[in-house]
Amino acid sequence: MLLKIAHTYRSSFSDLSRETWLLSLVLLVNRSSTMVAPFMSMYITQSMHRSIADAGLIITLFGAGAVAGSSVSGYFIDRFSFRAVQVFTAIAGGLLFLLFGYVQDFSLLCVMTVLLSFVVEAFRPANAAAVAAYSTPQNLTRSYSLNRLAMNIGWALGTSVGGILAAINYHLLFWVEGVVYMIVGGLVLTLLPAVKQPVKPAVVAEKAPEQSSPWKNSYLLKFLMVVIIYMSCFMIMFRLAPVYWKESLHINEATIGMLLGLNGVIIALFEMVLVRYWESRRSAIYYIISGVIATALGYTLLVVPGMAPMVAAAGSMIFLTLGEMMALPFINTVIMSKANEHNRGKFAAAFAVTWSAAQVLGPGGGALITQTWGYNALWITLIIVCISCALAFKFINKK
Repeated sequence: MLLKIAHTYRSSFSDLSRETWLLSLVLLVNRSSTMVAPFMSMYITQSMHRSIADAGLIITLFGAGAVAGSSVSGYFIDRFSFRAVQVFTAIAGGLLFLLFGYVQDFSLLCVMTVLLSFVVEAFRPANAAAVAAYSTPQNLTRSYSLNRLAMNIGWALGTSVGGILAAINYHLLFWVEGVVYMIVGGLVLTLLPAVKQPVKPAVVAEKAPEQSSPWKNSYLLKFLMVVIIYMSCFMIMFRLAPVYWKESLHINEATIGMLLGLNGVIIALFEMVLVRYWESRRSAIYYIISGVIATALGYTLLVVPGMAPMVAAAGSMIFLTLGEMMALPFINTVIMSKANEHNRGKFAAAFAVTWSAAQVLGPGGGALITQTWGYNALWITLIIVCISCALAFKFINKK
């Protein structure tokens, strides 16, 4: 089995470009410092002793800044380059992380949250546009899977270490992530100095207006709206569930970090193998729908009575991870397959906007439901919404 996995990884990565590998290395380092976002709700409730509603507000503001940053990023990527955007956002974001840890006034914290997320989330579409630029249509999905492999190895490392640091002192999270972000900016400068944007031809055939922007493509617009709703549900596992595990299931910070890191470990081991197996057998929409249903099953485990806390927490994370492996690579492929080399930035930004918008709708709405009716009402709502999203994807594809 292990030999088969190793062979699949080797064959899957064999025709990917050098630039794709370097970008994935940069993302690996970047995501290995992911500590603040997954522990933000715990920092607000446990360290600052604020309510779950206040934690939801901070996470919502983080998402609002991320939406703006992702949207603006597409313009600067196409006007300058994805390399320049990555360098600026990494260095500026690192400095903001260092400052963020010193803010104690809640109102100022809200302002800093928007500014921080605006800068750091602009990095995501720049990296995605770079991957698309160095891939061919035949290996685009696998290039994104390598990108996600690097991201999830980094996520597993960052959240696991973050849990240990949070148990010692929450402020260590801001220092580590800030320093690593600045290192990432230096890596882009030193590892990718000669990377060039694709040369635009002197004469470009006029494209239909519907193809110039993802928001003007009627099919893609409906698709993106459902993606935002689904990802709002998905995001809650990584923003509000840690507080539930701490307060209701009485799981400590270090164990919570390992539970979050389990997501990255599973994806790192199996996603590339599964995507390689899946991509030529069924349509992308089939796997997207299956992934959404798996997400609903993950939340179902949290409302099953009498289940041991660790079994419920680990089981829900495993199902959420399975859903992520099935849905997200193919969502990315559907979006980027509609782009060309002259508007990749806009399409990459569109995917990043769905992720960022989910950070506004999901945690904010989830915190409101939790504050009013409790966690069980939240999990049941998420199950219903995920099933509705699966039906919506099927309807859109059929139409």
